[in-house]
Amino acid sequence: LEVLQKAGLEIDNCPTFKDLPKPEQKSRIRAADAMICRSQPKVTAELLEEPGKLRAIARAGVGVDTIDTAAATRKGIVVMNTPGGNTVSAAEHTIALMFALARQIPAADATMKAGGWDRKKFMGTELTGKTLGIVGLGRIGQEVAKRAKGLGMEVVGFDPFVASAKVAELGMTPGANLEAMLPVVDFLTLHIPLTPETKGVVGAKQLASMKKTARVLNVARGGIIDEAALAEALKAGTIAGAGIDVFSTEPAPADNPLRGAPNVVLTPHLGASTSEAQENVALEAAGLIRDFLQKGIVAN
Repeated sequence: LEVLQKAGLEIDNCPTFKDLPKPEQKSRIRAADAMICRSQPKVTAELLEEPGKLRAIARAGVGVDTIDTAAATRKGIVVMNTPGGNTVSAAEHTIALMFALARQIPAADATMKAGGWDRKKFMGTELTGKTLGIVGLGRIGQEVAKRAKGLGMEVVGFDPFVASAKVAELGMTPGANLEAMLPVVDFLTLHIPLTPETKGVVGAKQLASMKKTARVLNVARGGIIDEAALAEALKAGTIAGAGIDVFSTEPAPADNPLRGAPNVVLTPHLGASTSEAQENVALEAAGLIRDFLQKGIVAN
């Protein structure tokens, strides 16, 4: 807010926007030149039907699947994101989930707090020497790779938009495609956006081609892994475990199949939930809107 105020911009600060009646949401949008939002509210085509003065939307975060970008484009509204602000937090959370799975930390902790002591039950596995497959080599994927290499892991990377030579330059073994990576990795982590092409990109078929000792991580977007198929794979022992931070519906409902699955560590979309990341994306979003409104600059 300070960044915007210092720039002389008038602010309609409305933290309860997502709970307002639709007519009031629409009137506030129509009255604004620009809008900043986090993961809420969902900026739908309906809200943008009569956008009034609105010319830009900045998302304080990476994913813009909460904003109907096609509808915004039709109305001439620029949509920008803040890809750099939560990179480290998301990468660190990915590594944290990997450790939690490898050493069964949440289950061991729960047993201890219930009065138990069972060392044999919680035999773990080392990360050193294991192969991590990374799908999506943007900022977060690259940061995960750096940390994994620091832990002595072998890293295989695949991104359809990154040439194999560049993947090798980043210190990873290039993967031909997702299918080729699946049988060889001990851990698989996805760092890709949710699009019609990526929805359910890891399903029953893909999980069945992995090692039974493999574990899957998702700190990107809910929906890129088929949750029902993953729950079934965990129950059947097709794979050894999963660390999931994002869900197809959020908050994840009580009947989400992963809630009852074994060998899974679940967190409530905490990838960017550090004080540092939240400050970074807030400042970046404010800067984007300031520069757009006052200098006509479009970024991200």
